[in-house]
Amino acid sequence: MTKYTDQGKQDTRSGYGAGMTELGRTNPNVVSLCADLIGSLKIDTFIKENPERFFQVGIAEANMMGIAAGLTIGGKIPFASTFANFATGRVYDQIRQSIAYSGKNVKICASHAGLTLGEDGATHQILEDIGMMKMLPGMTVINPCDFNQTKAATMAIAEHQGPVYLRFGRPKVANFTPVDQTFEIGKALMLNEGSDVTIIATGHLVWQSLIAAENLENQGISAEVINIHTIKPLDDEAILKSVRKTGCVVTAEEHNYLGGLGESVSRVLALHYPTPQEFVATQDTFGESGTPDQLMEKYGLNNKAIEEAVVRVLKRK
Repeated sequence: MTKYTDQGKQDTRSGYGAGMTELGRTNPNVVSLCADLIGSLKIDTFIKENPERFFQVGIAEANMMGIAAGLTIGGKIPFASTFANFATGRVYDQIRQSIAYSGKNVKICASHAGLTLGEDGATHQILEDIGMMKMLPGMTVINPCDFNQTKAATMAIAEHQGPVYLRFGRPKVANFTPVDQTFEIGKALMLNEGSDVTIIATGHLVWQSLIAAENLENQGISAEVINIHTIKPLDDEAILKSVRKTGCVVTAEEHNYLGGLGESVSRVLALHYPTPQEFVATQDTFGESGTPDQLMEKYGLNNKAIEEAVVRVLKRK
C-alpha cells in the first residue's frame, strides 16, 4: 500500500505564492512581475513585504517577458507570472527571442495549466505548453505535483542559472509530499516500488497514479510509481532503471499526448530500451467548460484511466 497520505487539499498556485514569500525574505535579487493576476497567483504577501520589487505590467504579457529579460542584465532574478496559456502561447516569440535565445535568467511561472482550471473553458486550458517550452534550447521545464513540491520548486529555481518554465494549477488537490523537502531539478522521485509495470507521472496525475497503484495492488498487480517533476532535463537513468525491471510503462500527464512527458519518455525508450508504453493524456484535442473533476473524467485523466492503461500495457509485455 502507498505510504503517502493527503495532508489536506491545497492548490499548487498557493505553493508558488508561499515560495515567493520565502524568496522575498531570503533573496534580495528576486523580483516579481505579474500580468494583472495578483490574486490568482497568490503573491499578495510578497508584494506587501517587497513593494519595490514588484512590477504590475497589466494585461501585456509580451511586454512582461521583455521587461523580465531586461531585468536579468542588472543581476535581478525575475519571476514573471500569469496563466499558463498567456505565459506560453501568447508570448512564444518573446520567450524564444528575448529569453531562451540569449539564455536570460528568467523564471516563467504559469498557473491555471491544463484542464483543471475548469469552467474558463478551452481558450484558457492550454494543453500544449510543455511541448512548446521543452523544445526551446536551454529551457528547463518543471511541473510539480502538490503544494509542498511547488513551494520547494519555486525556491529551487531561484538558485538555478538560466530560463525556467514552472507550471502549476488552480484547483485544490492532495498535498502529500514532505513539507521540508529538498527539490532537486532533473531528479525523478520514486514514490512506490513495484515489479509489474512502471507508472511515470507528472503534476496532478502523480496523486492519481498513487491511487491507481493502490487499487492495482488489490488486483495483484505491482505498480512502480515515479514522479517526474522535471520534464526537461529528464531523468533518463531513473526511467531506464525502472522499465528494465518491469518491462512496460504507462505515462500520465494533464497535457496533450503529443509533445508532453509521454513523448519524452518514448524518446528515451526508443534510444535505449524499446518497451511497450501506454499514454494517459489528452488525445490531440482542446478542452471545454466544466468542473475539473468532470473534465478529468471525460478526457481520461484520473486513476481509473491509469488503471485501464496498465491493464492494456500488461497485455503487450
